[in-house]
Amino acid sequence: MKSRILVVDDEWNMRNLIKIYLTKENAQIDEAKDGNEALKMVEERPYDLMVLDIMLPDIDGWEVCSRIRKTKQMPILMLTARSDVKDRVQGLTIGADDYLVKPFAPEELAARVNALLRRNTIKNMETEHTLRFEGILINSENREVLVNGVSIELTPKEFDILSTVAKQPKRVFTREIVLDKIWFQHEFRDLRAVDTHVKNIREKLRKAGLPYNPIKTVWGVGYKFGTPEDHT
Repeated sequence: MKSRILVVDDEWNMRNLIKIYLTKENAQIDEAKDGNEALKMVEERPYDLMVLDIMLPDIDGWEVCSRIRKTKQMPILMLTARSDVKDRVQGLTIGADDYLVKPFAPEELAARVNALLRRNTIKNMETEHTLRFEGILINSENREVLVNGVSIELTPKEFDILSTVAKQPKRVFTREIVLDKIWFQHEFRDLRAVDTHVKNIREKLRKAGLPYNPIKTVWGVGYKFGTPEDHT
């Protein structure tokens, strides 16, 4: 799914440069040339992130950020031609999430935007329905798994197995228990199917960059969920 980003800057060349690079990152870009237009657009539609210049012709970026923070929690990356430390402190104090000084490398802007989007995705997922361990986050409400902030695709059975063992870390689940909890009575039930699904889960987590295997084999019994410390 594309992220929707609002770029606020009074210079067309700057807006266009940012749009070119962030579009390459699979983002949908809307543009505002001043603070009042930006505030109106934020009220009309939701955004995943805002890139906000400080020096605007009507109300400045400080004021725009301050007003938005009263009602919105989307990440805000502020741009400025001034590198004074006090300006950075002011921006962060009123609610900005990051600060980039002009001129900047477009690649750095894209990297910072992606980092803010990942961080916000994790924050939004962290609810009562969320299990969080080192490098991995499991949300049972929307049935999503993030590894290092990036969503991975699991089949329904793979998700059910992972979330089941993760809800009770260190408990040993026999293959029979997993079958009873996840497979319906009318479905084809085979103990070897559990092993196959666990193998697939491990491989997907590994490819996604998780540096450890969270589903540990208890030889002759079954499986249990563990943190890196449990595998040392």
